[in-house]
Amino acid sequence: MNMKTKSIKYILAAGLLCCGLTTTMTSCSDILDEQPRTQFDPTFFNTKAGIEGGLTSLYAHLRYFYGNGYFLNSVETGTDEYTYAQSADGNFKDADLSGVGQMVATNSIAGSIWGTLFPNINTASGIIENGAEAGIDPSLLAEAYFFRGFDYFLLVQTYGGVPLDLGAGELKFNTSTVRTSVRNTVPEVYAAIFADLEKAVQDLPENPRLTGTVTKNVARLYLSKAYLTYAWWLENPNNIPTYPECSRDAGQANSYFQKAYDTAMQAINNPGPYALQPTFYDVNVATNDRNSEIMLYADHDEDEKYGNGGAGYGWGSGGSPENFAYWMETWNYTEMIAKAASGAVINPIQREAVQALGRPWTRMAPIADNFMEGGVWEDAVKAIDSRYDATFTLRYHTNWQKSGNTEPYVFGANGMQVGPDEIYFSWVPESEDSKINYTGADGKLGFGEMPGRADFVVAVNHISRKKYPINWKLGIHRTDNAGGLGSKVNGGSPRPWNIAKFSEFYLIGAEAAVKLGRNADAHTLVNVLRARAGKQTFSQNDNQKVDIDHTAEMLAATPQTITIDYILDERSREFWGEGYRWYDLVRTQKWAERAGTYRIAGSGYTDKDLETFKRDIPAGYYLRPIPQGQLDGMQMDTEAKKNYQNPAYR
Repeated sequence: MNMKTKSIKYILAAGLLCCGLTTTMTSCSDILDEQPRTQFDPTFFNTKAGIEGGLTSLYAHLRYFYGNGYFLNSVETGTDEYTYAQSADGNFKDADLSGVGQMVATNSIAGSIWGTLFPNINTASGIIENGAEAGIDPSLLAEAYFFRGFDYFLLVQTYGGVPLDLGAGELKFNTSTVRTSVRNTVPEVYAAIFADLEKAVQDLPENPRLTGTVTKNVARLYLSKAYLTYAWWLENPNNIPTYPECSRDAGQANSYFQKAYDTAMQAINNPGPYALQPTFYDVNVATNDRNSEIMLYADHDEDEKYGNGGAGYGWGSGGSPENFAYWMETWNYTEMIAKAASGAVINPIQREAVQALGRPWTRMAPIADNFMEGGVWEDAVKAIDSRYDATFTLRYHTNWQKSGNTEPYVFGANGMQVGPDEIYFSWVPESEDSKINYTGADGKLGFGEMPGRADFVVAVNHISRKKYPINWKLGIHRTDNAGGLGSKVNGGSPRPWNIAKFSEFYLIGAEAAVKLGRNADAHTLVNVLRARAGKQTFSQNDNQKVDIDHTAEMLAATPQTITIDYILDERSREFWGEGYRWYDLVRTQKWAERAGTYRIAGSGYTDKDLETFKRDIPAGYYLRPIPQGQLDGMQMDTEAKKNYQNPAYR
């Protein structure tokens, strides 16, 4: 199979030179294949091969932010899910807004997607303009309409109004350098988003033409979410300012909430190839990647040369297109030490390329409030909701034997023996805290002991910036560990990064139903996912099959009146740490309310007492700053550049 890759040069409206990698596709394969080759002039879009190559590049661009740890930071740190961890640099402290950094136009939060999405939008516009003449089927052109709408939706949520004219006219393919730019208003940008996504819904097929390509229901997911987000923007319940300044008619909000609900329900009632997995574990376990619930992903595989856009999976580059985001939410569990049977001191849990562990980076720590009374993972939830087990690494199994060490056991808590692949350390519920003796246990790490248990323990109300539950869902998985720890444990993950899930339709529909005053509908939709969360056939923390059904308890625990806060709780339980949270809080205008204060213990291993931190989240921060590099690249007077920036960052 001879695959050709073309790199097409083009220039942003704001004058920043960008180079986009594109690849051709072939009908003899059921997946997209990418191999770097030579460069071509923009007129290459006038050919069928060029159009097809451009379409492949639209999928490739997803890897430049999904799976990037700094993009994940920009949409998780500073929310009610995550804060900065012990080893965090300024990127993470800036995002936290708790007085240890600041939000400015030069940091990674500002530029996390701007420079990636505009080149892709330009490519999509080139495909749309030239595709019909080149003989491209409308169903293929619909993929370009989808990605242009998808990218503009990300931009408008992040920055407010953004340019629709890249230099050749609104939504036109640009081939010339332009050093000026004008930002369109939020309603103008949404009008373009709706037009593109509605066109995509109309022309895309029900079933993907290749593994992972977009369909009608993928477009419906983002169309319904765009309707929902625009409805909130129109209603503006907390008077959050927008930019560029424009009027908004709150009276139109309900019509868009209705459109969001109708579109979500149309997808649920016409699922096509998509379906909920039987359990939450099945959605996220690496051995079941690309399952029917995952509608869109930034793809990777173990192929060193092609599966990661040319980046290897050795020590890891810590940059795109590598999938390295999982590092950020992983604490340094490898610093546990234990006395072995021979008297030697060893690391009982070593760095391993498995989903529950992986490369530690200690940049992002979950906020302790979530795991305590009143939090989304409070004890009552932990007891019956399988999403807790299938979201976090809570029990750490020994693996020294995989390094070739033949020690038969190590000494754990209470002087008891812990053998290979047995539990050495556990996070336990808040209600167990009074039973734990933190004095005389492993002093270095601040662990405690419970009577009769060989594993050291810490209660989740002592989560700190230094040690905390790992986000299991994002963890690495390899098929070539050969019974060992894995030779590429320090690299990026060869797993796809999940972007869109069929399950989100239920929460989009429920949120719209709440806003429309249709509580019964919201209740029904939420309970579909809650019923699924009550079923468990495998415990990933115990690494064993189980047969548990808490469906009745889960449904009984659903409040009769569904509120937006409850929807946000459910969204956190479904999508914890995956990159949804900042957008959810900004859309519903709940960011300052839900994330304004938080508690966590300190940055030392023995720190266990929670401290309270306050965040400064002014209304103007509901928009991110336009990146300074964008402003520096424009040939405009000082006042025009100042006015181009969002007001909170001038």
